[in-house]
Amino acid sequence: MATTLFIDGEAGTTGLQIRGRLEGRKDIQLLHADAAKRKDEEERRRWLNEADIVVLCLPDDEARQAVAMIKNPRTKVLDASSAHRVASGWVYGFPELLPNQADRIHEATRVTNPGCYPTGALALVRPLVDAGLIPKSYPLSIHALSGYTGGGRKMIDAYQKGSPDPVRLYALELSHKHVPEMHVYSGLTDSPLFCPAVGSFAQGMLVQIPLHAASLPKRAGGSEFHRVLSEYYAGQRFIEVVPTEKATIPHLAPEALNGTNRMELFVFEGASDGHILLVARLDNLGKGASGAAVQNIDLMLGFESESDYGLP
Repeated sequence: MATTLFIDGEAGTTGLQIRGRLEGRKDIQLLHADAAKRKDEEERRRWLNEADIVVLCLPDDEARQAVAMIKNPRTKVLDASSAHRVASGWVYGFPELLPNQADRIHEATRVTNPGCYPTGALALVRPLVDAGLIPKSYPLSIHALSGYTGGGRKMIDAYQKGSPDPVRLYALELSHKHVPEMHVYSGLTDSPLFCPAVGSFAQGMLVQIPLHAASLPKRAGGSEFHRVLSEYYAGQRFIEVVPTEKATIPHLAPEALNGTNRMELFVFEGASDGHILLVARLDNLGKGASGAAVQNIDLMLGFESESDYGLP
């Protein structure tokens, strides 16, 4: 018998992409609310409590309201919003982040999907903090560029109508909803300084973390950083630490992994000064959102899937 799954907010960008990755599967039956009743509270309540697993693709406040409406003890919840990413009782849905994280996701009834920026940043930082190559007290800066689909409906509409901005810096008040999860799950004692930007392309992402050689206690070279990351993610299907010889490239484009659930990690080193630049490349709608969501769904349900969690 197929597992029933209800996407609350399936008309949005993330919901549509999750649906696209699940349609056609025989082991999952997608439940759909009547479009005319999508805003009806009782109709939503019925679907939220009828499904085996509920995926929330909603603004944060609406996601919290939806969780409060679920009374069925067997209903599992995957929240794609940022409402519960550092909340007690929720498991962080980044399977590769820690050695036992996939098992924790499998055992959980409440899982919160990571943010797109934190997926790249944490994949780079957490192994290096655990290994002592980045001190827990390091004043970390994170620079990132995303496609405009990560900015919500208003930003999507603006760019699709022809926004004049080829690149737009934002969160200039130095506050962003992704910072708490980057702080909590990085192992750092202080919050990182996060500097995001959006470009005039639909999807794709680059996350950059510069490390000043003089501020690193072990003065380890790029090869040591690369070794630690390579060993940490050895055998992982969706995270590749790009070999040093392949990383000798003149530039990185953000869109290379679009439509996939893959992420590439790069280590670059300055030949003269020893400064290090860490870079993660991923699809902000793939490993940064919908691809990761479907990967988490399979873990939660105990499915041994060989899917690549990309769009068909």
